[in-house]
Amino acid sequence: MPVILHEDTFYEYFKPVRPAEAAHDIWGSFGLETYGKDLAIICRHDPAFVWTVVDGDTGDDQWIVPGVHYVNRVCYLISEIPHNWIDVEFRLSRKTSLTKVGLRRQATRLANYINAHQISTS
Repeated sequence: MPVILHEDTFYEYFKPVRPAEAAHDIWGSFGLETYGKDLAIICRHDPAFVWTVVDGDTGDDQWIVPGVHYVNRVCYLISEIPHNWIDVEFRLSRKTSLTKVGLRRQATRLANYINAHQISTS
């Protein structure tokens, strides 16, 4: 079962970047399209730094998930920090942002999860 966190935690911890050669300006300028030149950029990147934004099963739910996915994909993101295949998902919330305290709590939870995962897989 994945750890589910708010999208603000993704941006704070993993730090998405926009490749200079990106062809499209989507997803707050961080997104890469799922075709053409943008897809070629994704294919050249180390998959441990690639994320996929996917549509959820119901309503307006969207998620940021580690790796390259093809089903229900909206766009791709590249981060400065690798995910190293941890079982985590970030739920997008167009209506709310985390408070500073809430963001700090989720960042701590994520860091603890990553540390535990690295120890258990070593």
